[in-house]
Amino acid sequence: MLKIKKLTVQYGPLAALYEVSLEIEKGEIVSLLGPNGAGKTTLLLTLSGILKTTEGRIIFEEEDITNLSPHQIVSRGIGHVPQGRHIFPTLSVIDNLVMGAYLYRNEKKEMKKDLERIYRLLPGLQGRIHQRAGTLSGGEQQMLSIGRALMGRPKLLLLDEPSMGLAPKVIREIFDHIAGLRAERGVTILLVEQNARAALSIADRGYVLETGRVVLEGSAEDLLANRDVQRAYLGRERSGPPGR
Repeated sequence: MLKIKKLTVQYGPLAALYEVSLEIEKGEIVSLLGPNGAGKTTLLLTLSGILKTTEGRIIFEEEDITNLSPHQIVSRGIGHVPQGRHIFPTLSVIDNLVMGAYLYRNEKKEMKKDLERIYRLLPGLQGRIHQRAGTLSGGEQQMLSIGRALMGRPKLLLLDEPSMGLAPKVIREIFDHIAGLRAERGVTILLVEQNARAALSIADRGYVLETGRVVLEGSAEDLLANRDVQRAYLGRERSGPPGR
């Protein structure tokens, strides 16, 4: 579904991403791991058209979408749930959701069906549709941000740090919902997450990004067993064969 080929993105003279290449198959959940400042958010912002590439190509469903505008990217079927959620706090829950469907604002009947699907996937929102979004809990705001992105009918969903600032119980709930998106909606997901264990627990594959470069890739199972990954991101080192 998505092919990134030797992508380089610069902030002035500094390369935030350097020749990054990765692929995502339709229906996969792929996790992108790495320390703060590794370039993970930069990659998602570039895929969303917010940042421009210096070199390299982005191919989505066999179409070159490199440096298209954010509006064009969304219209192709790529949704983005940004770090920090960025909901509209003074608007109601339902108004936030409807904002996500701006490409389909004239399709009233279909929009109603989309809202019903969101409520089934994220049932915590249904009883709060008229509540101001800024009064929701952190976990509810995260679910609202995901729901708003889903209203754009994405084929590929980019999730940036969905567990940030949330309690462990809420994190488990959020990741259950993320896994459900693939199971129930067939959404392909690229997940950026500091909580490596939670991310890999629902992912098919993963990439590790450090200082703007891909330094490791593999199945989720292999990355969980990798001693270097355990040491750097899982907070422990298991006995076993050396990391790859």
